[in-house]
Amino acid sequence: MAKQILIIPDSHWPDTDMRVFKGVLRFIQEVEPDEIVHIGDLMDYPQPSRWTKGTREEFEGNIFEDSEEAVKKFLTPLRDVYDGPIGVHEGNHDLRARAYGEKYAPALWPNEFFHMESLLHFEDMGINMLPDFYNIAPGWLSTHGHLGGIRLNQNAGNTALNAAKRIGKNIIMGHTHRAGITSYTTGLAGETNTLTGVEVGHIMDTKKVTYLKGATGNWQKAFGMLTVEGQTVVPTLIPISAGRIIWKDVTIKL
Repeated sequence: MAKQILIIPDSHWPDTDMRVFKGVLRFIQEVEPDEIVHIGDLMDYPQPSRWTKGTREEFEGNIFEDSEEAVKKFLTPLRDVYDGPIGVHEGNHDLRARAYGEKYAPALWPNEFFHMESLLHFEDMGINMLPDFYNIAPGWLSTHGHLGGIRLNQNAGNTALNAAKRIGKNIIMGHTHRAGITSYTTGLAGETNTLTGVEVGHIMDTKKVTYLKGATGNWQKAFGMLTVEGQTVVPTLIPISAGRIIWKDVTIKL
């Protein structure tokens, strides 16, 4: 029987689009996947970052309040509808709190208190912290996308394909906020090898993303699914469009 692995894309709490997230939760209830992986940047943690360093915003907000709100309004509702395995990658926004402390308060480090798995109570929630590159399925790695020397590309799917070519395995990733699947095949005399890259989009409310400054990002709302049967892995993107999530015979109205 095929295994279904649902991929939740960049959510950047507290900038998550809650209408979309609630739709994803209803989708999870309908589909009942075998595993859920959050691709990273679950959190945004805007205060301790290079974007706010040296400004008054560096000292505004509270990472503990943001974390507790995320546990209450993101992770707990997810756990309420799903009791299976959940894994989370650390993204470049998730690591801001610990990276800031390591750089600007080294006398207090090493200290795991500011790691996302501690801030978000992963142990209590029964959530696993995934390695930077996770063997998610035969021949496939999942990763957030900010590590491994991956070259960014403005065309959806091409950044993940760059990663697949560099690493030599199929890649499913986030980070770009774009949603696309693309492949590259090599071979000779009928002997072929195909690598596939998948970028799973985002579920942010872009009106809350202050660094866009009113502009439109080259981003697409979507999430992903891997269907695994034996050594066969089929990636699917599930776009969020016109207030609906549609996959096979499941339709969720947002």
